[in-house]
Amino acid sequence: MSLKQLTHPLIKLLHLLVKAIQHLNEWLGKIAASLVLLLVTLIIYDVTMRYIWNQGTIALQEAQWHLFALMILLGAADTLKQDGHVRIDILYQSTWMTERGRAWINLLGSVMLLIPFCLLIIHTSFPFIEQAYLFQETSPDPGGLPYRFLLKAAIPLGFILLMLQGIVQAISSVLYLLNPTKGG
Repeated sequence: MSLKQLTHPLIKLLHLLVKAIQHLNEWLGKIAASLVLLLVTLIIYDVTMRYIWNQGTIALQEAQWHLFALMILLGAADTLKQDGHVRIDILYQSTWMTERGRAWINLLGSVMLLIPFCLLIIHTSFPFIEQAYLFQETSPDPGGLPYRFLLKAAIPLGFILLMLQGIVQAISSVLYLLNPTKGG
């Protein structure tokens, strides 16, 4: 049995894993995008209530930043998938950079920067969530939202999704580097 035959099922499995994670992140990205409509509706309602009828609530204002946080945390992985993150990378975007060079940058960036950073955030967020849950943390403002641990629990979730997309980016880069004709 040749090395090519041994790795073929692994390559197939990696492609399936890549597609599954990308599908999950696309789906969650659509949910995050739909939260924009809800957020805009809440903002319009809040502004109307405050400036026309002089009635606003702290809970409504907090709900707005909670939705914004969920949009960012759930949408970050899909944004990475679509290569929509802001880059300040003259080399990556230059006309002389080859696809092979971009694959190396994506692989090294994912493995050396993105994945370790996500692991750090995931690891350090659990005590933060646990403390919020144990103390049943609520808003410090009167009339604010309760159950802050639920929002804080979205932090590791968002970074797990981002890390998974970083793993997909690394796998896709390796697959491309191994066989540039088929890509990752």
